[in-house]
Amino acid sequence: MCFNPMIPGCSLIKASTRCINLACKRESAHMKPHRRKFLLAISLAFVVALLVLGTFWTLGLFNRSAIAHEKTPDHIVRIMPLGDSITAGDTFSKGFKTSVAGGYRTPLWSDCMQEQWHVVFVGSQVGGPASLTDKAHEGHPGWRIDQISAHVVSWLRMYQPDIILLQIGTNDILQHYHVNTAPARLSYLLAQISSTLPLATTIVAQITPLGQPQLDAQVVAFNRTIPLIVKSIADQGRHIEYTDMYDAVPESDLSDGIHPNSAGYVLMATVWFDTLRPRFATTQMPAN
Repeated sequence: MCFNPMIPGCSLIKASTRCINLACKRESAHMKPHRRKFLLAISLAFVVALLVLGTFWTLGLFNRSAIAHEKTPDHIVRIMPLGDSITAGDTFSKGFKTSVAGGYRTPLWSDCMQEQWHVVFVGSQVGGPASLTDKAHEGHPGWRIDQISAHVVSWLRMYQPDIILLQIGTNDILQHYHVNTAPARLSYLLAQISSTLPLATTIVAQITPLGQPQLDAQVVAFNRTIPLIVKSIADQGRHIEYTDMYDAVPESDLSDGIHPNSAGYVLMATVWFDTLRPRFATTQMPAN
């Protein structure tokens, strides 16, 4: 029987056993045999129950903090591809779509599966070829930063991603929508994401080039602000970084001067994959 005071619950068992023994001694002289047997049985059952409780406590089976939201190597990492038509995966030729949407998500999914990463894509949108097993995403063709910002909190609360892959800003430039303040809108969007899911990781891509030189100059200027925006948020202790998608996709791999072609999307997938790789070298990720 456990009477070791160093083990949780044992001192309680010892004290309870003494009380039971004392009570039995006091009443034994005035008690009938069958009643003494009944009391002894109850006492033994009580002691056994305390022993079980002490064992559970000792093993940590009642330690909620040790198991609550723990992300083991088997945890499925939820990835949200977030952005515009490039995230949706559109490819165009002469103004017409030339392939089933999927874009970088298709080769990225294939790379993740080849590495046996436990991931799932999440989002309210669905699209992609048959080869893309997980077609969920949050890519919205034609959308600007402010339009994503108007809905992002509800998406994050609904799908609880661990990682957000964000490329946005191309349509702000194409639509000539207050381009000078696009960095401020991006900063606000990233603040929304980090405050809604403070333990999630956001990876922000510097957007891909545009075929028209005047527009591409605005892309370069916008991209130049992204490292500073990301640093300002990271300095607050948030999980955020940026990656260079502009230099990864040459203009020759744009299908229409805006959207990457199949080769361009493969290049994008490689950038995302290389950025994700360090996160799967560890056994755990922070719980949201």
